Amino acid sequence: MSAKQAPPPLPEPLRVPVADAHTHLDMQDGTVEDGLAKAASVGVTTVVQVGCDIKGSQWAAETAAAYENVHAAVALHPNEAPRIVHGDPDGWSRQGAREGGGDTALDDALAEIDRLAALERVRAVGETGLDYFRTGPEGMAAQERSFRAHIEIAKRHGKALVIHDREAHADVLRILAEEGAPERTVFHCYSGDAEMAEVCAAAGYYMSFAGNVTFKNAQPLRDALTVAPLELVLVETDAPFLTPAPYRGRPNAPYLIPVTLRAMAEVRGIGEDAMAEAISRNTARAFGY
Repeated sequence: MSAKQAPPPLPEPLRVPVADAHTHLDMQDGTVEDGLAKAASVGVTTVVQVGCDIKGSQWAAETAAAYENVHAAVALHPNEAPRIVHGDPDGWSRQGAREGGGDTALDDALAEIDRLAALERVRAVGETGLDYFRTGPEGMAAQERSFRAHIEIAKRHGKALVIHDREAHADVLRILAEEGAPERTVFHCYSGDAEMAEVCAAAGYYMSFAGNVTFKNAQPLRDALTVAPLELVLVETDAPFLTPAPYRGRPNAPYLIPVTLRAMAEVRGIGEDAMAEAISRNTARAFGY
């Protein structure tokens, strides 16, 4: 294994335990037990496992039911909705190549998310939202219909809503305002600037920062973190993606949360314990555990 693929070393443990507000254990190497044990050894004692499609959401719900310190979020990822409706000839997703099933197939998939969202160990509906990075105009309608349905599901079950927003800030904020956001709404892997952080703060939306807040070119994210109210800030890995500097490009996992949290404390000019205490409280409040 090259150094580039080797897992980064264990960071110094946090003194105040925190949660990883967004992770994908099913996409990481090793067993769930190992991943959780490694995380707990550095003070990351809770994780929110996030589903991106039907199979992944079912797995998240089952895993949360089996492990006390795992909470589940269930959804169709914004990129999943167009694949269900229009098909995925390239097999880009984990399901492989598939035919489009039209609106009926999307309705069926949403019905299963609705069923899972009712489960007690499922704390959130997400990640849902909009992703204009890979989506052509024909996919946008499916994404928007799916997003609006997820908002309704979250509100009906009294669950948090976890937002995936890629290159779609204005439309995501507009649709949340039109539908009426759930009481607890989390912008996962917050990617807006300081101006958007002020809009989110005014609406009471949580902003969850991932490892990319440590990247050299991410000054707008650090500016956003500076203006975000401390009681609305979360930390996440989005593992196996977005590994924090200096390990960018290597596999990410929940045990690397301390690296990002320390960078965030530095941006805010507060001690790491104060940062961890706030984040720990906020995550429990955001996800209702």
